[in-house]
Amino acid sequence: MGAAILTDLLTEILIPVAAVVGIGFSLIQWGLVSRVKLSPERQGLPAGSNDKNDYSDYLIEEEEGLNDHNVVVKCAEIQSAISEGATSFLFTEYQYVGIFMVAFAILVFLFLGSVEGFSTKSQPCTYSKDKYCKPALANAIFSTVSFLLGAITSLVSGFLGMKIATYANARTTLEARKGVGKAFITAFRSGAVMGFLLAANGLLVLYIAINLFKLYYGDDWEGLFEAITGYGLGGSSMALFGRVGGGIYTKAADVGADLVGKVERNIPEDDPRNPAVIADNVGDNVGDIAGMGSDLFGSYAESSCAALVVASISSFGINHDLTGMCYPLLISSMGIIVCLITTLFATDFFEIKAVKDIEPALKRQLIISTSLMTVGIAIISLIALPSTFTIFNFGVQKQVANWQLFFCVAIGLWAGLVIGFVTEYFTSNAYSPVQDVADACRTGAATNVIFGLALGYKSVIIPIFAIAVSIFVSFSLAAMYGIAVAALGMLSTIATGLAIDAYGPISDNAGGIAEMAGMSHRIRERTDALDAAGNTTAAIGKGFAIGSAALVSLALFGAFVSRAAISTVDVLTPKVFIGLIVGAMLPYWFSAMTMKSVGSAALKMVEEVRRQFNTIPGLMEGTVKPDYATCVKISTDASIKEMIPPGALVMLTPLIVGTFFGVETLSGVLAGALVSGVQIAISASNTGGAWDNAKKYIEAGASDHARTLGPKGSDPHKAAVIGDTIGDPLKDTSGPSLNILIKLMAVESLVFAPFFAAHGGLLFKIF
Repeated sequence: MGAAILTDLLTEILIPVAAVVGIGFSLIQWGLVSRVKLSPERQGLPAGSNDKNDYSDYLIEEEEGLNDHNVVVKCAEIQSAISEGATSFLFTEYQYVGIFMVAFAILVFLFLGSVEGFSTKSQPCTYSKDKYCKPALANAIFSTVSFLLGAITSLVSGFLGMKIATYANARTTLEARKGVGKAFITAFRSGAVMGFLLAANGLLVLYIAINLFKLYYGDDWEGLFEAITGYGLGGSSMALFGRVGGGIYTKAADVGADLVGKVERNIPEDDPRNPAVIADNVGDNVGDIAGMGSDLFGSYAESSCAALVVASISSFGINHDLTGMCYPLLISSMGIIVCLITTLFATDFFEIKAVKDIEPALKRQLIISTSLMTVGIAIISLIALPSTFTIFNFGVQKQVANWQLFFCVAIGLWAGLVIGFVTEYFTSNAYSPVQDVADACRTGAATNVIFGLALGYKSVIIPIFAIAVSIFVSFSLAAMYGIAVAALGMLSTIATGLAIDAYGPISDNAGGIAEMAGMSHRIRERTDALDAAGNTTAAIGKGFAIGSAALVSLALFGAFVSRAAISTVDVLTPKVFIGLIVGAMLPYWFSAMTMKSVGSAALKMVEEVRRQFNTIPGLMEGTVKPDYATCVKISTDASIKEMIPPGALVMLTPLIVGTFFGVETLSGVLAGALVSGVQIAISASNTGGAWDNAKKYIEAGASDHARTLGPKGSDPHKAAVIGDTIGDPLKDTSGPSLNILIKLMAVESLVFAPFFAAHGGLLFKIF
């Protein structure tokens, strides 16, 4: 079989070193962002400095007589209000989520501990009956601990991301006074802080947990890595509440602000006279930053756990080959180093000189990181894996070569890029699909909605083929382990993906602050250009998240089927088929709940904004400040209340189905939810993104065609705003939450598999 070139000792050094390098790099980026001061004094390098990223440039406001200290003070005040609102919401949300976390941790312990009646005696191993493994009670305790670790890491990831974004938004606005390049670098560096912190923390915590658990488990690697799956469950369960709660918050405010402000009152986006404007900007941070950070952390944790579980019952686990076992963690370590080099291309090696350079610079990040990562994967596969080894494949051991595993990871990586670029084609206003949607606004909102829905459905085709090819190739080469590492390949450049994703909401906030601070029209144009590029890249990020969720869910599904001792899943048996059809329905039920939640919260917001415009004298004239706090409270209360039912649906379904109907029916539910959930998630995200950019296309008026549809306030523009408003909950609440639904149900089923296999199917046992 041959031994790996990389020694166990070197593996144990390289993984934490890569994580520490990632954390160090994020702190350096944060230090560079903090050089932009939120104070009226001129900040800069010594006169005559020619560093392209220096701070001694000529300001637009000086030309236009607007370089008033009050502008900077206003920016600082607005940033403070947004930061306080976001922090307050997250603390409120985390109080509720904390109660759930403790309650669910108790459930994990009780369910898994009861498998063998809370016995403390060693049990025959699941896959090697001639050997003895640690007792079920130990699995219950350590699964509970890893669940809490994953949950806390997920919450911290979301919170840190939100704090970084609110720290950077006003700084991006102030840098826009010096040029679009300066603003881009500040926004991107801020996104990189979040990306590297999250990727490095996720890797480091998982690595430390494995080593601490190993002190107890010793040679029982099967039990050790089964217990580690709780880490993925904790990460995704917190991500679900972050995505749903944050999504409801942000879209309630956004819909209320747009419908009354833009459509009824014909005032600009983010106009300080609009009472919902602060809540809208807070929402960008709690939904698109905190929620998205927790979401991608959950994907990373689950794909790593799925790969580790399958590897632990293959030759790596049987032979106690630590380097081979840690292959998924080495891939993530290489990803951090590759993303570090890639980031320098955006901030140091190339200069953004004009608006047209922004989107190519962001796309270049994806291409460079994917290309470099392919080389990185080849190196890791060559030095960390034996020339041949065996992988567990539903009861038998399949022989695999190291080059085959390289192809599994690489195909996941490149499938992610394909999904990203297809998403960009369907959501960027530089291409015909979005321009056709904008053109449909000529005849009103109805045709805009029809064209947008058609675009979303069509955008599903190529990503599904990309996912299907990835699944076929990776499964053919390395069974379920191949699919798990393909998902990890798609997420290996997570630091760059998160940097690009977080850049969007930071730019969006920067534009809002520019408008509220009364800065010049030219600065708002620059922040709008940054935001439009960010909208497209946010859609690309969602495409990555959904694609990786499909692969992760399938890998977890395979691990669940193996762990629950199901030899085949036959869809023609009634037990499986009823699960399949119910599982396919669940994403629709979940989407209905989240969409209705946004609608009811938005209804209250619209009524409040209308009330203020109608009853506060001088509000439209700008002589009186609106009551921002009431709108913030409406969004907070609605999101906290409304996030519980969808969360309960997802968390309770596997427990109810597994306990009462058994593992066969549950396998059908997981398959059905995966198949329908992926389609709806891609369609919803892309439809919403296209409607948003169709509106921005008309507003920007950058081409002859766009100018025939504008300006702001024209009938086509009003139709575009209505489409954008419908798309908001699709792209920022339901769509992104669905990928968590399919992952979370799969990982939860895997964690509880020992209980379902031993005691599940109560109804079928009775009848």
